Amino acid sequence: MLTLPTIIDRPEQTYAYVTYTVRMDQMQTPADQGFPKLFGYLAQQDIEPIAAPFFNYRRIDMENTLDVEAGVPVARAGDDGEGVRFGTLPSGRYVTLEWHGHYDGLMQTTAMLIGWVQLVGEKFDMREEGDGDHFTCRLEIYETDPSREPDPEKWVTTLAFKLNDLADPKR
Repeated sequence: MLTLPTIIDRPEQTYAYVTYTVRMDQMQTPADQGFPKLFGYLAQQDIEPIAAPFFNYRRIDMENTLDVEAGVPVARAGDDGEGVRFGTLPSGRYVTLEWHGHYDGLMQTTAMLIGWVQLVGEKFDMREEGDGDHFTCRLEIYETDPSREPDPEKWVTTLAFKLNDLADPKR
């Protein structure tokens, strides 16, 4: 089950992250290694996450590799180290929707969202290069912790992709 796409304004947000370059069939690596590394480092720095963890897809070349960040919003930045960095998710217009179900349904849900964006004449904040599509911010936010909710039909994932603000006629 999914919600209808909605365009919202998001404020900028400080976050901590670990970067990976992986093939699609290796996407479990950032989840299995990145999130434990990230949360462990934040605990050492006494920094609490303030919202759900996410993947931020920075570069996508589906036939080869993806650059992805395993990240989480934080109230304040700490010191970079041990592969963990701090940054700011940009403010602006985002198209969002919620997917309710197993992660296996996210590829189709993402394709539907991309089609909707094209249908309504919006554009993503991205650039195409020889090594793939480079996104300013393309989030897959894991609202439900599978270790606390074992039923995948109850998992909620929010997609939030930054739109090109110049495409908004009101701006």
